[in-house]
Amino acid sequence: MAQSWSFLDICESDFRPLVVIEFAKSAKAETIEWFTKRIVDKKAKGGAQLLVKPLLTEKEGENIYLVGASHLRLLLGAETVGLVKECNDNSMRTFTYSSRKTFKDFADDNHDFLTMAECQYIIKHELENLRAKDEKMIPGYPQAKLYPGKSIVRRLLTSGILVQIFPLHDREELKKLCHSWYGRVKVGYQPLDEIRCYFGETIALYFGFLEYFTFALIPMAVIGIPYYMFAWEDYDKYVMFATFNLLWSTVILEVWKRICATMTYRWGTLLMKRQFEEPRPGFHGILGINPITGREEPVYSSIKRQLRIYLVSLPFVCLCLYFSLYVMMIYFDLEEWALDYHEENDSNFSSLLLFVPSIIYAVVIEIMNRIYRYAAEFLTSWENHRLESSYQNHLILKVLVFNFLNCFASLFYIAFVLFDMHLLRQSLATLLITSQILNQLAESLLPYWLQKRYNKRMKKRLCSPEIDKDLSLVEQVNLEKEIGTYWGTFDDYLELFLQFGYVSLFSCVYPLAAVFAVLNNITEIHLDALKMCNVYKRPFSEPTANIGVWQVIF
Repeated sequence: MAQSWSFLDICESDFRPLVVIEFAKSAKAETIEWFTKRIVDKKAKGGAQLLVKPLLTEKEGENIYLVGASHLRLLLGAETVGLVKECNDNSMRTFTYSSRKTFKDFADDNHDFLTMAECQYIIKHELENLRAKDEKMIPGYPQAKLYPGKSIVRRLLTSGILVQIFPLHDREELKKLCHSWYGRVKVGYQPLDEIRCYFGETIALYFGFLEYFTFALIPMAVIGIPYYMFAWEDYDKYVMFATFNLLWSTVILEVWKRICATMTYRWGTLLMKRQFEEPRPGFHGILGINPITGREEPVYSSIKRQLRIYLVSLPFVCLCLYFSLYVMMIYFDLEEWALDYHEENDSNFSSLLLFVPSIIYAVVIEIMNRIYRYAAEFLTSWENHRLESSYQNHLILKVLVFNFLNCFASLFYIAFVLFDMHLLRQSLATLLITSQILNQLAESLLPYWLQKRYNKRMKKRLCSPEIDKDLSLVEQVNLEKEIGTYWGTFDDYLELFLQFGYVSLFSCVYPLAAVFAVLNNITEIHLDALKMCNVYKRPFSEPTANIGVWQVIF
């Protein structure tokens, strides 16, 4: 390895741009020059040994750079990050440059041995691991302090010097993926291997789980339709369907674990060693010595963090839960008013009016969930967690507790306090259908419509006959840097979790819940695919062995 690094030639003539770095328009020239020099410097000097080229645009003040790497550099990077590849004997092993000839489809001139997503992941890893050596500050910015071992990229981002780093789309591969994924009406499985090659394992596993969950709902939907035709007040029927729900929810999750392990073994991420987790970008504290790594880094008292959690975050969450219950009681007052009005004025209008309180309550639930999500993110960031995994776990716990109570409290109250099965069926149907429609509009259709409008404006500005055809590199970068960023699968899994709760907990009283869930998920697959390919920037690939903490939550 050491010899390979020393003989690595970074001056490759065939430059392939993989990642875009955008600096702030006000970024100082000496800062940009210093950072780009660190990117191209040899590993022995603390650099990343990558290739960098400025993007020449007609706009003044733009500081955009393209990052690539030589084929040899990417292979050595694959060994560094521990990518697992298939060998000639069909076994899966961690890739090493010294034994590269033993891996299937490897050839010195085969630049497709590593997928584009893997190449971009390697570059991201190398950029994030550019660390300060003897520098005390960012050149040109005395207030942006550095210390030995601090991630330079994270400091540049938190200081506002660096605007964003994102991977470029491969327009030709994207067109092929769109055509095979959602470009034609077909009944069949998604091209998960192609999705994994383009977007990485995390995105592919989400779509794999969404597809699996949709197929798993079909037996519930098939059984639910004849159950819906029977007499509603047959309580033996409720017990039988509830028992089937319990068995179904247990079996499908255990089967998913096996399917997930099979996919990730084939992709090589099941055997990847977990890397040492670095402090998250937003973590701050007094400089000290990490007792494990021995490096100088920010240190923050765990006692202070616990005080923030238990004296501020916990009371705030409890207050939000109380407010959610208060809104729920207002909903029941509206239900009582609508019922009284219907009894006094028995008409078609009064019959329709019975559904209005549930619809209003469903809309209010979605609004409250989204507002609370922002508050939970702010609080969790304020708690100052050192690791990203700890931050995510605390955020998920806050959001799940509120969403579960906000969405299901009224249903439990109707079932176990009011004992009103008719109102329970009506509320469940209204909440489920309304939330599904609102989620589709807010997460996919509205962003897609806004992006189409932006594309039209960009097409006129760039004077290109087709926005998705024959784009030059400059046009492509200018187009992609302005579109929204995909922030991960958190909201997508949360939506599936709530849907799973509606079906597994309450479909015994409203068997058509599974039918509506199947219809929603079929639409969700296509809209989420559309969203990934056309609405947001391409996310960096993130190797993973499973769906993470959501596998425990479900």
